[in-house]
Amino acid sequence: MRKQKTIKKTVQFSGIGLHTGKQTTITFKPAPADTGIVFVRTDLAEQPRIKADVAHVTDVARGTTIGLNGVKVLTVEHVLAAVAGLGIDNIFVEVNAGEAPVGDGSALPFVNVLMESGLAEQESPRHESRISEPFVFARDGITLLALPSERLELSYMIEYKHRALDTQFGTFVIEPEVFVRDIAPARTFCFLHDVEQLKAHGLIKGGSLENAVVIGEEGILNDELRFPDEFVRHKVLDLLGDIVLLGVPLVGHVMAMKAGHASHVEFVKRLRSQVGVEPKQAATKYEAPLDIHQIYQILPHRYPFLFVDRITYLDDKMARGIKNVTACEPYFQGHIPGYPIMPGVLILETIAQVGAVLVLTQSRICEKLPYLSGIEKTKFRRPIYPGDRMDIEVKMIHFHKKYGKLRGTASVDGQLAAETEITFAMPA
Repeated sequence: MRKQKTIKKTVQFSGIGLHTGKQTTITFKPAPADTGIVFVRTDLAEQPRIKADVAHVTDVARGTTIGLNGVKVLTVEHVLAAVAGLGIDNIFVEVNAGEAPVGDGSALPFVNVLMESGLAEQESPRHESRISEPFVFARDGITLLALPSERLELSYMIEYKHRALDTQFGTFVIEPEVFVRDIAPARTFCFLHDVEQLKAHGLIKGGSLENAVVIGEEGILNDELRFPDEFVRHKVLDLLGDIVLLGVPLVGHVMAMKAGHASHVEFVKRLRSQVGVEPKQAATKYEAPLDIHQIYQILPHRYPFLFVDRITYLDDKMARGIKNVTACEPYFQGHIPGYPIMPGVLILETIAQVGAVLVLTQSRICEKLPYLSGIEKTKFRRPIYPGDRMDIEVKMIHFHKKYGKLRGTASVDGQLAAETEITFAMPA
């Protein structure tokens, strides 16, 4: 189980803003578990905070801007990519102006100061959202595709009708070592014929050959490239930064063709709403062991239909619980009198209740109670008698916005008594 991470100490980086041209200092500070990435405008009296979330995107013109209640921070994508590329979950990002510094046009300056700080593992488990089924966003020749994968992988294709830059393709697994070496140094780029137009719109006041790769009609105006395919690598960097706005680390393979910030952000919005990739609540609200009073707060069941006596282990993927079977339980009076064994259907219900605790304590998707929609691969291995203690273990197989699947077992004295797979559905 992966744990959340923050940084060990406060670090800073100063530079000019790409679009505003103003001197800016960005300060990275450690943050508690389940904070996420939060920008703080320290130049304003109330020091307002803006969480990095797609719901807070206010502009995508030549960069990604986030804002809340009229307060904005421009060009946050390189900062977000640096944080995500290093595997940092929780951090305060203080800026003393309305735009993050551009540095050299890549994520490397931010990576360098964050690595100088070092990373600190936190106690809370890392909450990830997995792509469970293919999802496509396509518009006007732009395509973004998300596929299931066991890791975050980004693929990108760009195509420009220019002698210096034609078609490039790159695919990268987003792991810290790969990110630092192959993606973070890639700089932003623009065409010379776009520069005057951008300046006319009040943009790139701080732009220069020191912080961008400029492409003229005959070729590259900079002395040299950092990679032969630096352009597509930077597009991967931008995509990673925009994917962070999902609000929770993504596990899946995202492929983009001829895209940009506007389509990245629209893709993230639709991914969240249509596929059910949603940020999860903090898993620290309930920490095992849970006694019967805490179980009452989670499950609606009461005597004689509450079968879980205690939850002994709980994280975002698994729960373990205990059911003490006693001769006083009312169903023994009518179920095979003279030969009391626990009914198989109630064994399954006990497993399902432990599974419900797992689901209801992990995600804000589950504001409504899930209900049972299917049981399969069920086997009963041995009877359960009065006096036995059932040890139940339930693991999450799959969790979608509208449904999910659990695998559960019940054991007595270390011997498997029952096993099953349960499908649950969420009310509309």
